[in-house]
Amino acid sequence: MKKLIIIICLLFAVDVSFAQQNFETRLSNAAISLTKTKVSYDGTYYRIPYPNGDVPADKGVCTDVVIRAYRLVGIDLQKLVHEDMTKNFSKYPQNWGRKTPDASIDHRRVPNLMTFFGRFGKTKTLSDNAADYTPGDIVAWDLGHGLTHIGIVINQRSADNKRYLIVHNIGHGQEISDCVFSYKIIGHYYYTGSVR
Repeated sequence: MKKLIIIICLLFAVDVSFAQQNFETRLSNAAISLTKTKVSYDGTYYRIPYPNGDVPADKGVCTDVVIRAYRLVGIDLQKLVHEDMTKNFSKYPQNWGRKTPDASIDHRRVPNLMTFFGRFGKTKTLSDNAADYTPGDIVAWDLGHGLTHIGIVINQRSADNKRYLIVHNIGHGQEISDCVFSYKIIGHYYYTGSVR
């Protein structure tokens, strides 16, 4: 009986590991696929449908890369962020002078995504060790002058094979870059879609 329990536990551990690897691969591949579409950097406010709303497909900012990649793996961050902000508005940054949530824009703001990922995902270490940043991770940066940025770590490596690359949009459209340490890291998360 003990052997059977041990075997079941080992099989369960393998299944969990495979599921995590599968999610990381799916999110990474989704992010990479976005780089095939030409997108102009455009932070304009758009009134969009809810749920599953998006700005025009040829427009976007860094947060739209994250939103679109998660949507491709079946996770609607617009809906999830809006639902949590509706219940817990005071837990989110109050940087924009709003008194209530706005389903058209809240999920498109880096500080709001950071708060959401911190509340419902795994907050990972901030470090200068490349090994800490693995495919499927979300990284947020401070660009200075009050500007923040966000991107997804993918399963492709830098030319020197020392770092995983990032899919992001910092003004040149959805692109793959070797930039994990190019800016000051202020957030590092792993989120698979569950909410508590």
